[in-house]
Amino acid sequence: MQMWLNASLFTSTVQMMAPLLLAALGGALCARVGLFNVALEGLMLMGAFFGVAGDHFTGSPWLGVLWAVVVSAAFSLILAFLTLHWRANEIVVGIALNFLALALTTFLLRSVLGATGAFYDPAMRGLPIWTLAGLQRVPVLGWLFGYTPLVYLAFAAAVAMHLFLFRTVPGFRFRAVGINPEAAASVGIRPARAQYVAVVVSGVLCGLAGAQLSVGDLTMFSQGMTAGRGFIALVAMMLGRSNPLGVILASALFGLTDAIGIRLQGFMPTQFALMVPYVVTVIAMFFFRDKYLRPLASRG
Repeated sequence: MQMWLNASLFTSTVQMMAPLLLAALGGALCARVGLFNVALEGLMLMGAFFGVAGDHFTGSPWLGVLWAVVVSAAFSLILAFLTLHWRANEIVVGIALNFLALALTTFLLRSVLGATGAFYDPAMRGLPIWTLAGLQRVPVLGWLFGYTPLVYLAFAAAVAMHLFLFRTVPGFRFRAVGINPEAAASVGIRPARAQYVAVVVSGVLCGLAGAQLSVGDLTMFSQGMTAGRGFIALVAMMLGRSNPLGVILASALFGLTDAIGIRLQGFMPTQFALMVPYVVTVIAMFFFRDKYLRPLASRG
């Protein structure tokens, strides 16, 4: 039991859940304004690629993160424009953007970075690890240190979003748009503007999630490296009922299963071990479908 329940498992769980949490928060904000953002996977993938590309060409991981955020936010505008301006089906558009991101990053991987399958530059340093001298050795407290800044930013973003949605007037207006856009418009709220803002912020958060995967965790990019994490983040958003604090718990569940899956690779074939987080996702969807998968308009 001790080989499973230790600091290493906790650390792996936090590292695995951070990208999921960032992307799920983006999906939760969209859900609060009445949009079901299925494009989280594609937005994360764009962030992962341009995070590495930016780090490679500029020599700065922070500029790589900036590239990831800007490109993912711009990519999210396609979703906003097609669904809000042309009234296209948001699920169809989201799925199409996921395929577009996969094809586009594969093409750019070959044409811009000159690699096939994966790209790694030994000169890339990646994001720094925040440590505090001496505290790593303190039981329990030491577990809270030793992560990249984006990991801490993920938790800070969840708290900030919770306060924004439930403790501020603009947050109340956001929620009002999701509950009843016609009623919100009748009191002077502009639903389209709130929805555009939500989608762009979602793109920013997904860009950070992708950058954490490529620049923070691995310092490399591989074709399709998000590997369905965007869809797991979507499920985490639904299990958390679009509440940022609930999303933290749901993301922690999937982060834990991912960390356990990695450990299981030493006891079973890798293919089966890697299936663990996805199996848990399907099980969670099955058992909680009636409680959590309700129409967006019913969320308060």
